[in-house]
Amino acid sequence: MVFWRWSVYVLLCMLIACTPDKPVFKSIDLTGANYAQGFDLPDQFGQQRSLADFKGKVVVVFFGYTQCPDFCPTTLSEWVQVKKTLAEKGDLLQAVFITLDPERDTPDLLKAYMANFDPSFLALIPKPQDLPGLAKNFKVYYKKIPSSDHAATYTMDHSAGTYVFDTSGRLRLYARYGLGPAHMAADIAQLLK
Repeated sequence: MVFWRWSVYVLLCMLIACTPDKPVFKSIDLTGANYAQGFDLPDQFGQQRSLADFKGKVVVVFFGYTQCPDFCPTTLSEWVQVKKTLAEKGDLLQAVFITLDPERDTPDLLKAYMANFDPSFLALIPKPQDLPGLAKNFKVYYKKIPSSDHAATYTMDHSAGTYVFDTSGRLRLYARYGLGPAHMAADIAQLLK
């Protein structure tokens, strides 16, 4: 009986030792999650886009709006830094910004906005009636907040994290706002191995 237990213990130790190391990420590992499975939306140039268009690249998806005073420009600026940190592998990173304000974020506005960060970054524009379903699929919170000064103006409350898809288009990570470019670049570099 003791010999049997000892044999099982040795076998388990050998299996553990032979198991490849699982990558350790600074972002939240969402591998195997059954939400945020993709999109099929027009970009700021009118071209229909889906995750399949970016096979071979790590895709980062962030929801926001052009009038955002803080989260959105900060996040996009950080992705510019991540791309630079990745150096020659930076071209294997595709940033995708999905507007939560399709009423104001027109294609022309989004062209100019994205060009301020990186010409390769894409903005996707859902139809207003499709936005609730898309947000639900990605578990993204957003809410229009009317201005107390003027009835026609408003801001948007929204989630501020980024979804990260690997080179095969599988959801892998969720980078919380404030993680920082160095940690994000390290996570992306692991996905590009």
